Amino acid sequence: MDQHYDVVIVGGGHGGAQAAASLRQNNFTGTVAVISEEPDPPYERPPLSKEYLAREKPFERILIKPVTYWADRGIEMILGARVTTVDPTAHRVTTAAGAAIGYGTLIWATGGRPRRLSCPGYDLAGIHTVRNRADADGLMAELDGVTCAVVIGGGYIGLEAAAALVKAGKQVTVLEALPRVLARVAGEPLSRFYEAEHRAHGVDMRLGAVVAGIKGRDGRVCGVELADGQVIDCGMVIVGIGIIPAVEPLLAAGAVGSNGVDVDEYSRTSLPDIYAVGDCAAHGNPFADGAPIRLESVQNANDQALVAVRSIIGAPAPYHAVPWFWSNQYDLKLQTVGLSAGHDTALLRGDPAKRAFSIVYLKRGRVVAIDCVNKVADYVQGRALVAAGMAIPEELLVDDTRPLKLLVAEFAD
Repeated sequence: MDQHYDVVIVGGGHGGAQAAASLRQNNFTGTVAVISEEPDPPYERPPLSKEYLAREKPFERILIKPVTYWADRGIEMILGARVTTVDPTAHRVTTAAGAAIGYGTLIWATGGRPRRLSCPGYDLAGIHTVRNRADADGLMAELDGVTCAVVIGGGYIGLEAAAALVKAGKQVTVLEALPRVLARVAGEPLSRFYEAEHRAHGVDMRLGAVVAGIKGRDGRVCGVELADGQVIDCGMVIVGIGIIPAVEPLLAAGAVGSNGVDVDEYSRTSLPDIYAVGDCAAHGNPFADGAPIRLESVQNANDQALVAVRSIIGAPAPYHAVPWFWSNQYDLKLQTVGLSAGHDTALLRGDPAKRAFSIVYLKRGRVVAIDCVNKVADYVQGRALVAAGMAIPEELLVDDTRPLKLLVAEFAD
């Protein structure tokens, strides 16, 4: 065996970086290594489709820690290496280059890879995803020579990319197959607000638009063909249609899972001494009525990493973090706390025309989530409502003159 570490972390994103840093912060003195496919030390992913793509932040400003941080704390960074097999009996991983690395404990924090198009023309030059630095750099390298771009997918990544392209002076078309954008993560009022905002910025927003194929000329994209036969001319396509969890080596080794790898409330997989955290980990979430879900967010990756570390250092504590998310588009800051899926009531708090409002989601009379657009106070104060699942009269929730912190104090059990 070439190398051995007490803890091996596979994946150099937010979850992997948090796990490594937290081990040292909690006085873990064993050997630690992070194995990452990428050549760069850990960096923040959300800015890739926001400030980094818009050239508002250089790469150095999105590093999670200074470059010297890892070596200073005795954390070995094995970069540009992809783990292809896991041997849970021998406690060993093997990389694509053939290096065998032993572990005492393994933390799997690989996230996922972008879901690709499968239609004709999917492999033409000029089709991009935005998942890592190389993706964003490749996109930006072509941007100056492009006038028109098509974004396929109306989720967070697609809309953030569209906003960045508009800032860059491009003509942008967004294609969403569903009847509204953000359909999987937000209620209809928020979807309609963001659709209107993008249209006001000149984006050609197409809903219920099914892509039939990508047209090319001399090996490069020149248009997107829709199911109705219409072709939208463009010089670039950005695809934001979700991710595929990167867990194949774990599943091949016998770990239980399907949509990701299954973990318990301590982030443990079904394999001995192997944890999984972040986008790739399916867990029974208390804010989804215990249903097994994957949460694709920085917050979840960090929280699950802390749960894994606590177990490793002998101070286990179950996962019970309130989910939260954010998205920056134009001058709009969307902050979400909780999970709105399955809600039966959506209450508008404030005036969308003033571009500062919140939507409170209820399920069986209790607050389960809040979307806040340019309403930081509601986001900060509303966390307690969601965490406790408070039952508050609707007329009080929609009263924008009443701070949510007063409702927390009044209706706390």
